[in-house]
Amino acid sequence: MEIYNTLTKRKEEFKPLEPGKVKMYVCGPTVYNYIHIGNARPMIVFDTVRRYMEYKGYDVNYVSNFTDVDDKIIKKANEEGVEASVISERFIKECKQDMAAMNVKPATTHPLATQEIDGMIDMISTLIEKGHAYEKNGTVYFRTASFKDYGKLSHKNLDDLQSGFRDLKVSGEEDKESPLDFVLWKPKKEGEPYWESPWSEGRPGWHIECSVMSKKYLGEQIDIHAGGEDLIFPHHENEIAQSEACNGKEFSHYWMHNAFLNIDNRKMSKSLGNFLLVRDIEKKYDLQVLRFFMLSAHYRSPLNFSAELMEAAKNGLDRILTCAAWLQNQSANEGELTNQESEVVEEAKKYVGKFEAAMEDDFNTADAIAAIFELVKYVNTNKTDELSGKAAKALYEILKQLCDILGIIIEKKEELLDADIEALIEERKQARKAKNFARADEIRKELADKGIILEDTRQGVTWKRV
Repeated sequence: MEIYNTLTKRKEEFKPLEPGKVKMYVCGPTVYNYIHIGNARPMIVFDTVRRYMEYKGYDVNYVSNFTDVDDKIIKKANEEGVEASVISERFIKECKQDMAAMNVKPATTHPLATQEIDGMIDMISTLIEKGHAYEKNGTVYFRTASFKDYGKLSHKNLDDLQSGFRDLKVSGEEDKESPLDFVLWKPKKEGEPYWESPWSEGRPGWHIECSVMSKKYLGEQIDIHAGGEDLIFPHHENEIAQSEACNGKEFSHYWMHNAFLNIDNRKMSKSLGNFLLVRDIEKKYDLQVLRFFMLSAHYRSPLNFSAELMEAAKNGLDRILTCAAWLQNQSANEGELTNQESEVVEEAKKYVGKFEAAMEDDFNTADAIAAIFELVKYVNTNKTDELSGKAAKALYEILKQLCDILGIIIEKKEELLDADIEALIEERKQARKAKNFARADEIRKELADKGIILEDTRQGVTWKRV
């Protein structure tokens, strides 16, 4: 298996630190709003990487954080007159619902920044002791000049960066030794949440969060660190500096980054009016279509979102689902495998090899999907009403296995009657009144598994089929 490593700018054979195990960290969203489709791409891409690793027999420890304290969260909380935790808890819940609808598996651990403050204070203290950080008026900065490899991920030269930033100091940054030094801890402002520290009542900088959470849940060294390419500099560059300066060893062996997503060939932006939430897409499409669309291009290739391309993705997915449904129905037939059917099944297994070859080549999901289409074409060419149930079942299992790796669901959802849905919603309402939140969550999941998405509003609970 080969992975393109941003650090070395080449494909490298994947060799885990520990045989049979993969330690993987993926930067998660800042939870101040519903997730947008730019957030969705890394979620889907690296969930698929994880699924393929598990298919190959690896035990994957997959960590993806939620940044639950941030300027945007605080601003929204102040606008609504609530605590910042109210905003973050609300949108963590909504994010998890969107992830489930996209069939993104929950991480092994979803750490929250606010629950790891003690670890951040410990790491900052170590960096100060080792001469890699310094405190000025309650703010702690990382001393970039102390880390000789600064710039190795983004392939930026420290001298060039210093020159470029020399005239960019802004108000409040006069205490920095260098314009490139970045914040590890900052004092509180009026109306902000804060924590006690040796330097001031305040909160951590953004970059320190992931270094601490990765170390706590995966160890000082990990196999894969991943995220969008917008994180390469400065976020991931700063993570490397912090982690390696603190721990004295290589942080991550492989760095993976997905390319940007554009909307109708333009960068997604609120000012351009083309800012799309996952919830916006869900109003028109099953989010399986969005997942299929995201995987239709190689993760390192820029991806353009448009109505036409989404329709093409929907049509392509429908071809696969139609084939799967026919095989499911045909599997009820009786009869043993004929010699000819055995040959058909054996020939179909060759497409598994094509699929794997694509995935082994830096997770080329575009070519992997092409292999699935070839399999579908082969099945359609060889299907007859006389096909035995055993042959249909064997072909279905091959198709399902490949789609499962991509997180594409091909099983028919058991359809619930409206009356059954309303009854379950009422049961959930009563469970919540009785503070039986475990049962309430079970009902929400049971409905979601059958394609029913609930939305709690001030007027009550609404639902829709997807």
